[in-house]
Amino acid sequence: MLPMDKLEALTHRADELDRLLCEPGVAGDQNRYRKLTRERAQLEALTVSFERYKRVVKELAEDRAALADPELRELVAEEIPRLEREEAVLERALTLMLLPPDPNDGRNVILEIRAAEGGDEATIFAADLFRMYCRYAEKQRWKVEIESATETDVGGFREVIANVSGDGVYSALRFEGGVHRVQRVPKTEAQGRVHTSTASVAVLPEADEVEVHIDEADLQITKAASGGKGGQGVNTTNSAVQIVHKPTGMIVKCQDERSQIHNLARARKVLGARLLDIERRKQEAAISSDRRSMVGTGERAEKVRTYNYPQNRITEHRLQLTLYKLDRFIHGDLDEVLLPLRTHHQAERLHRELGIETSVATAATSGGVDD
Repeated sequence: MLPMDKLEALTHRADELDRLLCEPGVAGDQNRYRKLTRERAQLEALTVSFERYKRVVKELAEDRAALADPELRELVAEEIPRLEREEAVLERALTLMLLPPDPNDGRNVILEIRAAEGGDEATIFAADLFRMYCRYAEKQRWKVEIESATETDVGGFREVIANVSGDGVYSALRFEGGVHRVQRVPKTEAQGRVHTSTASVAVLPEADEVEVHIDEADLQITKAASGGKGGQGVNTTNSAVQIVHKPTGMIVKCQDERSQIHNLARARKVLGARLLDIERRKQEAAISSDRRSMVGTGERAEKVRTYNYPQNRITEHRLQLTLYKLDRFIHGDLDEVLLPLRTHHQAERLHRELGIETSVATAATSGGVDD
C-alpha cells in the first residue's frame, strides 16, 4: 500500500517550488535558485506518475462497480486487466521515487582513471577505459573535458582526469569507481600469453563552490611550463598549474589549457571534488556496517569488473553478472551493466530505508561467475 499522505505532501512541495522559482528574490540568488531547480526536477517524475496513478485507481474503481451492469460488464472486463497491470507498474515506480534522492545525482562528475598493475599494458588499458567512457558519454550527449593527462610512449595514460557534464552523469556513472581488471594478450607479448593488468577508476561528484570552503591560506600554487611529447605547442607557454592543499597534502595539476587562468580554475574544480569526496567518505564511515554495501555506497573495492578479451567476456563481480559482449561494451554500450547496478542499489535502499523486499533479477548469460 502506497503512503498516500506522503505522496500528497510531495505534490504540494512541487507546487510550492513552482511558486518560489517565480519569485524575483529567488531568481537573483543563483545558489538558492540552483538548489530549488534541482529539487523541483527530482519531483517532476513523481508528480506526473502520482497523478496518473490516481486516475488509474479511480478508473479501476468505476470499472469494477460497472461489472454489476449487464450492458457494461463485457466492456469493463476487458479493460480491468490492463488497468491493474498499469496500477502495479505505477506502484513500483512510485515506491522507488519515495526513496530520498541522492543529493549528488544531478551533478556533473570528475572522472579519474589511473594505470595500476601491469606496466605499459596497464597504461594502455587505462586509455581504453577512458575511450570507453567517452563513447558512452557521446551516446548520452554529455560533454567530456580533459583536466589533465599523463601520456606514455606506448599510447596509454598513466593518469587521466576529466570533467564529464550533462543530464544524469553521476547517477549513471556512480558505481564505476573501483579496480577494473583486463585479461588479454598484449601487443608486446611474443609468445601469445594472456596477461592480467589493472586500472583504477574514481567517479567524484563535482562540488558546488558553496559546499566546499577552501581557505586560500591552505593552498600552495605554483606555475610552470606545460609538459608534452614531441615539442608540441603546449610546451611554449608557462600555463601549467599545480595546487598543493596543505592540510591534506593533496596535489592537483592541470596543464590541458594554454591559459594559466583556465588551468587554475580547472585545478580548483578538481580539488573541490576531491575534498567533497573525502567528506562524503567520512559520513559513510560513520554508518554502521550493516547499512553499507559496495554497490550501495560506490565504495572502491578490489576487482569490481573483469574484461576478458580472449573470451569476449565482461564480468561484473558485484552482481555476479557475466556477459559475452565485451566488444560492444568497450565501445560504449554500457547500459546492460550500469542499469542492473542501479537497480541493485535501489533494491538495497528499499529494504534498508523503507523495509520493502524486492527481487532483483540480473540474469547472466553464463551459468556462473568467472574469476
